[in-house]
Amino acid sequence: MKELTYEQALHRATSLCSSGEHSSNEIRSKLLKWGISLSEANDAINYLISEKYIDNNRFARAYCLDKLRYNHWGRVKIRQMLHVQGLDEEAIQYGLLQIEEDEYLHVLDKVIAQKSRSLHNEKNDYHRKAKIVKHLTSRGFEMGIIVKRLDFSDME
Repeated sequence: MKELTYEQALHRATSLCSSGEHSSNEIRSKLLKWGISLSEANDAINYLISEKYIDNNRFARAYCLDKLRYNHWGRVKIRQMLHVQGLDEEAIQYGLLQIEEDEYLHVLDKVIAQKSRSLHNEKNDYHRKAKIVKHLTSRGFEMGIIVKRLDFSDME
């Protein structure tokens, strides 16, 4: 790929940020990939933040809501992936607080119902629930909420 000048890279970054939410770390890595220096990339990031093209809190909010609604991820997985994105704890916490509890539980119930339907041939109730728990934890839902949503009283 041909290296870009600072002005070309900045123009491309503003266009990219205008079309969707991106984190500062994501844009920084793109700027570096386009061949500008780290100091120029940091200058560009500062400009994009000052002009409101980049807002890590706004990105975290959009990311959390999208991953919950469309990917049916739980808070644990969302938190991990925001951390991988390089967001600070404050932005991660802000994004997670935007998830309404009713919507979260609705998505959880939906995932439980979908997984339960896929396990209709599993006759052993214990094994069926164990598979559902494993699926939900892999999706990033918290064990405490899973146990509250699944009825384990008949397992004793």
